[in-house]
Amino acid sequence: MTDALKRLSEEGVAIWLDDLSRKRITSGNLAELIDQQHVVGVTTNPSIFQKAISEGDGYDQQLTDLAARKVTVEEAIRMITTADVRDAADILRPVFDATGGQDGRVSIEVDPRLAHNTKATIAEAKQLAWLVDRPNTLIKIPATKAGLPAITEVIGKGISVNVTLIFSLERYREVMDAYLAGLEKAKAAGLDLSEIHSVASFFVSRVDTEIDKRIDALGTDEAKSARGKAALANARLAYEAYEEVFSSDRWAALDKAQANKQRPLWASTGVKDKAYKDTLYVDDLVAPGTVNTMPEATLDATADHGQITGNTIAGTYDKSRAEIEAVEKLGISYDEVVQLLEDEGVEKFEASWNDLLKSTEAELKRLAPSEG
Repeated sequence: MTDALKRLSEEGVAIWLDDLSRKRITSGNLAELIDQQHVVGVTTNPSIFQKAISEGDGYDQQLTDLAARKVTVEEAIRMITTADVRDAADILRPVFDATGGQDGRVSIEVDPRLAHNTKATIAEAKQLAWLVDRPNTLIKIPATKAGLPAITEVIGKGISVNVTLIFSLERYREVMDAYLAGLEKAKAAGLDLSEIHSVASFFVSRVDTEIDKRIDALGTDEAKSARGKAALANARLAYEAYEEVFSSDRWAALDKAQANKQRPLWASTGVKDKAYKDTLYVDDLVAPGTVNTMPEATLDATADHGQITGNTIAGTYDKSRAEIEAVEKLGISYDEVVQLLEDEGVEKFEASWNDLLKSTEAELKRLAPSEG
């Protein structure tokens, strides 16, 4: 084992775990990862909860109690998921305190069926923040067109946000704008900006998956030479945009009021293509002030054989632009790909949420007390 995770942390990359389950909490596994693997945060999504609740019997006692109360399936899911997030937040609280609120955070997502409804997203974000009731929670809001004004409104109320499902550079700039607008609202309302935090979850591997599929369909040697480059190029150019926005005059005014930068978070960092090294989206996206949220397999791979060689984003912007242009020259539309990925991302989370509804409903029926 190398101590690549320690080196990654020292380079200014916060390591978060992209997974959560009741078993992980109660077995002491999460505490162990914090203690031994430099994990300083947790992200969740509907797919993660669907998997956690459908596997094993860790939720049976709570489900039995919920069934006895005859709660709706939606309420059951909210009670179960917020309980896990609350418990994980308590385990991470020392990290939160030690880092002044920067890390030690747990993310929970608004119902993905609300992704295109601004008002409902705002209401859900407020409800989740109230339900979890921990200062080290981040409410996940998708970066859809309807999500952008919701981000501004929720940040403006002093609720910390993880913006999820960002694929395009244009949308990422809109996300940063929504965050700054939210901080400006919070400042006007007299809130303490130092207590408001945010990350922007920029998705990585799915960009290669989609673009590589189109490259393979072309089948030419010229096309094949562009494989596996677009995702890193896209993420690196996102970091360029981050540097630009958070050195602007607009930011300077908020910085004076003790506001926190919205850190870029590299999401979807598990490598899907076996032809690529399994630590590709960790080793090659190292820069200060970032977060990398990893599935456990990627965390373990990085611990075992990650190659952390310092900042791997600085100085790459021209090359990254050229790599995106090379894909465009093949007739593959960047704009079309990133819009498709956003649409599919929302659909996948909705599908997972619907699966979660069905499996939870089945469990409530199984554990319901017999009448009498």
